[in-house]
Amino acid sequence: MYIIIWEYHIEPESRAEFVKTYSPHGDWAELFKKGGGYAGTELLQDESNPQRYLTIDRWESMEEYETFLSQWEEEYKALDAQCEGLTESESLLGKWETFSS
Repeated sequence: MYIIIWEYHIEPESRAEFVKTYSPHGDWAELFKKGGGYAGTELLQDESNPQRYLTIDRWESMEEYETFLSQWEEEYKALDAQCEGLTESESLLGKWETFSS
């Protein structure tokens, strides 16, 4: 499993639109579903800071994620640009691969 984790600090007035866009059934998830190997998204809200969120996107493999990016690059960039006003900041926390012993 290949996992990508992002952190967001949102504008308080953008909360409803942010949640709609980044939720497991939101615009990002709908775009990701166009790629093979997409395994789902989680949206987490910080209990002590309601303007702080994490997304966890799961893919079957790094290769499938990279294939998705190359096939859907224009749509990805367009949605990313559309979402800029929803956040004060966003940071990629990391890309992770699971392994079994």
